[in-house]
Amino acid sequence: MSNTPLLQIKNLVKHFDISGGLLDQLGFHDGKFTRKKTVVHAVNDVSFEINQGETLSVVGESGCGKSTLARTVIGLYEPTGGQVYYRGERVDDKSGESRKQFRTAAQMIFQDPYASLNPRMKVSQILEEPVRFHYPALNDAEVKQRVADVMEQVGINPVWGERYPHEFSGGQRQRISIARALVLEPEFIVADEPISALDVSIQAQVLNLMMDLQRDRNLTYLFISHDLSVVEHISNRVAVMYLGSLCELADAKELFANPQHPYTKALLSAIPRMGKKGFSHIKLTGDVPTPINLPTGCVFHGRCRLANQRCVNEIPHPLTLDNGTICACHAVQEGRSTHMPS
Repeated sequence: MSNTPLLQIKNLVKHFDISGGLLDQLGFHDGKFTRKKTVVHAVNDVSFEINQGETLSVVGESGCGKSTLARTVIGLYEPTGGQVYYRGERVDDKSGESRKQFRTAAQMIFQDPYASLNPRMKVSQILEEPVRFHYPALNDAEVKQRVADVMEQVGINPVWGERYPHEFSGGQRQRISIARALVLEPEFIVADEPISALDVSIQAQVLNLMMDLQRDRNLTYLFISHDLSVVEHISNRVAVMYLGSLCELADAKELFANPQHPYTKALLSAIPRMGKKGFSHIKLTGDVPTPINLPTGCVFHGRCRLANQRCVNEIPHPLTLDNGTICACHAVQEGRSTHMPS
């Protein structure tokens, strides 16, 4: 695994305007009409980098912005602010041929394989289409051979290419989705909860396939998941998000053994640990805030037992600790989190 960053995210912001039409925005306050926009703050000032050949996983509860982050990184969403760099070159502001080059190097595997595959196209057509678009110089035989090779590598018989997506099981459809991502021979793949829609008996097979492909093709993964046991198994490093903000980023072993941020501790305490003593579930109290009206200061302060007035007033900035963990928490930086109550 190289130490050279393949992908760099700098102060990434993604907001969604859900105000609706003009009439929806108008209100009446203090005797006069006002116009107010409603904005979802999905991703807020997130920065990190991914090294070539590694797996960086992003975790957090539903609605924390991890899938929006993934789609913004890959270019499906235009960022509201910040920059995305690939091999040192900014790509979020590219268009045309420059963006096309990034599209071949970076691909995405979606959560629902049935929704992400065109039901009107045969599997062979689904896999051949991106190759013909990005590599028009290849002849028909070369295109078909590339597709057949990828299908075999993911465990799908090339003869089945004449079938439609609905004729396959969920696990087979996800293998086809993986094949579609691989057919352009990318080096970076964003996997947005790629096994969560599958039966438990199939999840391990697909996960092992992805790890084998990473080893054989030197792939780099941005892996989005809410399954902490999977994340612990597959990741080199883990980023923890809460309400669109990055709380903690650490080596996977270090994070699961010694979490720093109060939210990370609460999240990991929910993992069943049969036969292990010293672990107790941390029950969070307080109301879950909304990304439409973000709290002041630290976004987690309303549910954190260590919050003080500084946490209410001041947004914590990420700080690199002695063990290499990056943590955005006033309590950690001030040394108040050593004995967090459970």
